[in-house]
Amino acid sequence: MANHYLNFITDEHLLQCIANLHASYTKAKNNISKIRFYENKIDTIKLTFDSKFNDIDEESLIEAELLRQIDKSINNFIGTFHEEILGGVSGFQIGKASGFDIKAIDDTLFADIKNKHNTMNSSAAESLFQKLAHFADTFKKADCYWVQILAKGSFNNKWAGIINGKEYSHSRVYKISGDQFYALLTKQEDAFMQLYKILPTAINDYLLNIEKKNKIVEHSALSEIKSQASKSGHTILDQITFENFGYYLGFEKPY
Repeated sequence: MANHYLNFITDEHLLQCIANLHASYTKAKNNISKIRFYENKIDTIKLTFDSKFNDIDEESLIEAELLRQIDKSINNFIGTFHEEILGGVSGFQIGKASGFDIKAIDDTLFADIKNKHNTMNSSAAESLFQKLAHFADTFKKADCYWVQILAKGSFNNKWAGIINGKEYSHSRVYKISGDQFYALLTKQEDAFMQLYKILPTAINDYLLNIEKKNKIVEHSALSEIKSQASKSGHTILDQITFENFGYYLGFEKPY
């Protein structure tokens, strides 16, 4: 039976990738408690500037911060989505914590996928180059790629340059944009555009066919903080500050 959505991966694989991403979205959006909200220290100095300079009330500010945390998690899931999609192309597979994200089954290609071009500092870039060069040296017929799904151009170039003061180059280590990598694996120049165009239809089909068993629970962090602030007589920002930095000199305990 011919595929309904794309001709380089099966319908079942595409819908499973969408289902996996939906599960990640649901988990990220599900109830964020105060404890989970505080896992990364909240920069209340920045939030104070945001509130005053942008004329935002404290409740709206914390809602926006909660959404920012959710969005940060979801950005990571999008990179995984592309790995899973490309792992369904004939002749390729995903890495599953093997040091690479995508490889050719015959070991002629290894790739590390980043969703955005600017997600690495210089130390991470140096480590990635060394890892790809190691794969290239180990597998003599392998081309190795740093894939930037959302890149600043369309390219497939040798990755050579100075990183942390050291000059790096390798005859089979490349950096490549998302569109070119999709084209390389599928042998279809517009494969990335094909995916983009079909996604709304495929997502709608998926949503129509799932049972909505798990209702998303709105995050409780703000209500918990407001309740405690009411008891202590603090503003919302003061409550967050004292709960996060009560051990700092001069910062009173929140209770």
